[in-house]
Amino acid sequence: MSGKGLFVSFEGIDGSGKSTQARLLAEALRAEGRDVLLTREPGGSPGAEEIRALVLQGDPDRWSAETELLLFTAARRDHLERTIRPALAEGRVVICDRFADSSRMYQGRDGRRAQVDALHDLMIGIEPDVTLLIDMDPEAGLSRAKARATAEERFEDFGLPLQQAMRAGFLALSREFPARFRVIEGNRAMDTVAADVRAALEPVL
Repeated sequence: MSGKGLFVSFEGIDGSGKSTQARLLAEALRAEGRDVLLTREPGGSPGAEEIRALVLQGDPDRWSAETELLLFTAARRDHLERTIRPALAEGRVVICDRFADSSRMYQGRDGRRAQVDALHDLMIGIEPDVTLLIDMDPEAGLSRAKARATAEERFEDFGLPLQQAMRAGFLALSREFPARFRVIEGNRAMDTVAADVRAALEPVL
């Protein structure tokens, strides 16, 4: 699916620690001599980073659900063209903090999953080789996320019910795509989680 390289995504609710774990994995693999690209969504290319500011900042009701989905898909397409595909073609390990599974959850909520999948099939057409789901208690995750106090809190501002729904949804995705997903318990020490992340990837490295 991903050419010569290896495509790894991290998923999880806000505050799950996935961004930290993505960074730690990238550092560990680089220390082993691997050529690693660490990137993120929304973002990862100049155009997609501009869209990131539009979708992650402002009032929770800033966009309609349909407009939000189109914006996320546009950002992902630019990211794919300009960053992910070139890196995979060079044989690099691409580690992405969120990818299409986040859209299946966040933009696919309230019965819009079919729209997400249709746009994904039309405009993206690639899945990670491995997806690492950092599973976290929604209340603890939201508390962590809000403590960061950044401008990018639009989804956190939807509150605990959204985080609870997203956690249940991510776990359902892990059952839907068992060959691709690895579920890692995130309510533990950072280094313990990182060790399990590395062990989960061992078979494909």
